[in-house]
This record gives sequence, structure tokens and C-alpha cells, in this order.
Amino acid sequence: MTEQLWFLNTLVSVRVPHELGTDGVSVLESRAPRGDSPPMHVHGEDEIFHVLDGTMLVRIGDEEHIVKAGETLLAPRGVAHSYRVDSDEARWLVVTSHGDFERFVRSFSRPAPNAELPKASGPPSPDEAEALSAACRRHGIELVGPPLT
Repeated sequence: MTEQLWFLNTLVSVRVPHELGTDGVSVLESRAPRGDSPPMHVHGEDEIFHVLDGTMLVRIGDEEHIVKAGETLLAPRGVAHSYRVDSDEARWLVVTSHGDFERFVRSFSRPAPNAELPKASGPPSPDEAEALSAACRRHGIELVGPPLT
């Protein structure tokens, strides 16, 4: 059975947990509403985005890409990146290695009681933002800029 988590405004389904393989590959399916965008950030894992439904703007370094259903994009380790959901909703796979990103998501998520998006909560409160920043630091993620607008 697929584990489902609410990570801020995103429903995350753990499709392949990092513990299953010998190299820590993780596959997470994310679903988020229009406008969802994390801060620009850098981490030590390559991150593959494969859009299943919807349209996303993905910024990698100084380049912006419109990524639609069926398209795949790589955000190389060590390069600042973020995304913004530009359709009413988007659903995409995130593939990483070593398990660090998956552990980060798990550390700041709560179990999803159903397969629906969490109730929109808007931007994190100051306390939530500090807790999120601390979780990022613990998992080797450096926040380097604001979300995409």
C-alpha cells in the first residue's frame, strides 16, 4: 500500500521508498494546487521531475522551463531550483537518490487521512517557516531565494 502524506499544501504519495534499494533511490508522487511553489533551494541530490498531469514552471539556476504532462526535467545536485504549479492542479513524480529528500519530506509531513489535497493553508506562519528552515538545515537543503511568483 502506498503511504500518503500531507506536506504543506501538497499531497505526497511514497511510490518507492528509499529503503527498498541499495542506492537509496526514492520516487515520490506529488499533487498540488495552482500557485504552489517552494522557496528556491539547493540540495546534494539530483532531482528528476516527471509531470503526470498539469503544467509547471520549473526554474533551474537562471533558466525557466514550462513542463507539461509527459515531460521530464533534471535539476542537477548543487543547482538552485524551484517550481510553480501553473494549472489548476498538477501531479508529478520526483525521483532522487540517497534518500535525503524523502527523509526531509517525511520529517515535515503528517499522515494524509485520504487521497485529497490538504486544506489550503497559504504561506507558512513565522513559526512554521522557522520549523521548515530547521528541517531543511537538518537534511542538507539550503534555502537560497523566495518561491516563484
